Amino acid sequence: MSDMLTVLKERLEKVLGKKVSRLHEALGELTLVVRSEDYLEVATTLRDEPTLGFDQLIDLCGVDYSDYDNATWEGPRFAAVSHLLSVKHNWRLRLRVFAPDDSFPLVASVTPIWSSANWFEREAFDLYGILFEGHDDLRRILTDYGFIGHPFRKDFPVSGNVEMRYDPEQKRVIYQPVTIDPREVTPRVIREESYGS
Repeated sequence: MSDMLTVLKERLEKVLGKKVSRLHEALGELTLVVRSEDYLEVATTLRDEPTLGFDQLIDLCGVDYSDYDNATWEGPRFAAVSHLLSVKHNWRLRLRVFAPDDSFPLVASVTPIWSSANWFEREAFDLYGILFEGHDDLRRILTDYGFIGHPFRKDFPVSGNVEMRYDPEQKRVIYQPVTIDPREVTPRVIREESYGS
């Protein structure tokens, strides 16, 4: 671990104390995992504490950990992962919070802390179905308003649930159930006697 990461890790442990669920280093970056009930308070502290000074949220995304790393995942399924930057101290931090209920994934919104989280949280809601409590305008941002489901969930069907097409009789676009039959695509192998010679 570099000297800079060691200093950051020590400061995080000192300032946050028991609010740190897990703090680990991988690939030259620190990842801080916090409980959902501490998420908003920890995010505020990360921004406001002068010894930390994470004044910018660079990215926020949703993650579906079901079937993570080709194995059975033990723990909550959905998480919101934020990437923070301290310009003053020139360091980065990954902040992860898991939604405690897989059937109704809900975490606090950090838009009051970092306004840049607005569209990122809308995207995580749209694609993963993660709800952000306190978000002022949580609605779909990438899929159509009539879209059913959340397409980045690992259990979402590859062909989708509905398709849309233009109906010349009704003179409008209509939704209908998917008409594509699921099939396994196996590449055709062509072998010729003189191939490659």
